[in-house]
Amino acid sequence: MKGDIATGGLSRRRLGALTAAAGLMSAAATGAAPGRAAAAPKAGAEVGFVLSHEQFRTNELADLAVRAERAGFDRVWASDHSQPWQDNQRHSMHPWLTLALVGERTSTLTFGTGVTCPLYRHHPAEVAQAFASLGVLSPGRVFLGVGAGEALNERAATGRFGRYQERHDRLAEAVGLIRTLWTGRRTTFHGTYYQTDQFRLYDLPPRAVPIMVAASGPRSARLAGQHGDGWITGAADFAKPELRDAFAAGARAAGKDPDAMPKFVETMVAVGGEPDVEYAAERWRFTVDAFGDLLYQPNPVTIQRLAEQRWPLPQVYAKWPRGTDPAPHIAVLQHIIDGGGTPFVHSGQSDQRRVIDFYGAEVLPKLHP
Repeated sequence: MKGDIATGGLSRRRLGALTAAAGLMSAAATGAAPGRAAAAPKAGAEVGFVLSHEQFRTNELADLAVRAERAGFDRVWASDHSQPWQDNQRHSMHPWLTLALVGERTSTLTFGTGVTCPLYRHHPAEVAQAFASLGVLSPGRVFLGVGAGEALNERAATGRFGRYQERHDRLAEAVGLIRTLWTGRRTTFHGTYYQTDQFRLYDLPPRAVPIMVAASGPRSARLAGQHGDGWITGAADFAKPELRDAFAAGARAAGKDPDAMPKFVETMVAVGGEPDVEYAAERWRFTVDAFGDLLYQPNPVTIQRLAEQRWPLPQVYAKWPRGTDPAPHIAVLQHIIDGGGTPFVHSGQSDQRRVIDFYGAEVLPKLHP
């Protein structure tokens, strides 16, 4: 990464090693703190739940995080958008506020973003401060998910959204700067894209916050392995050998063991009958190909219109586990676990409590590491 840094402290590689070793460990709480949820005892596989800012407001999402912890989920991520993907999703509150509430109202849940774009809307120094602060408030329970962004957030809010090569390079530089600021040293940084002038973070968590990098293509997967502490991706991409190989190559190039690095894998699900499935599919229709030309479209109204023109609903939910028979839900999650991933359950239906309760009673207890 280009850039001149006048600072001391830990090297990036050493900081990354400390992060991988310590940062992703959940807090070893034996009981709920006052005012916080009491989590269900957990001895099985780790599973996450997706808090969708596109569909729900912060107060609802904080309630869902409490319910998810009680049901036996280990972690949550909150989507980080300034607009929803489709206009009919209807919401987009600021996720960092949600995460602060999640930390306050839960005891053991690990939480972070899926994912923050530290390229245009958010300067890396701002991201570093925000997630260091969350790490102070909830030590050992926070992760930062980062990615190269979408036009519906970056271009729409700032007028800027470069082609892939620029965003790839910006992301690598941003991650390096965030790690440097987390050393606590006063930093003057002259990068290709970002600068700081004698900047220092005064409040740092006792444990380094791990950085998970989102990737759905080979070059991004290599970046995730090389610069990240782990990988965030979707179930279909996690199954692609070329992406797994690229992630592993990037990790080894940085002196890391790819098998020991966490992989967070989003899987869409629906619990209930046809109306529940179609409700979700209508709002997540773009997911058939979210990272093609729709990635460069700044208007959720246009994204929704194009998705409706291109993909019938049965195509959207064809690969989702759905219904109230636990077997297909268990099979999909166990397949991810057996492949070395941590599944993150994401449902687009209106009744999120039904999904959480179903998984807590019928799915999570039947999974094994």
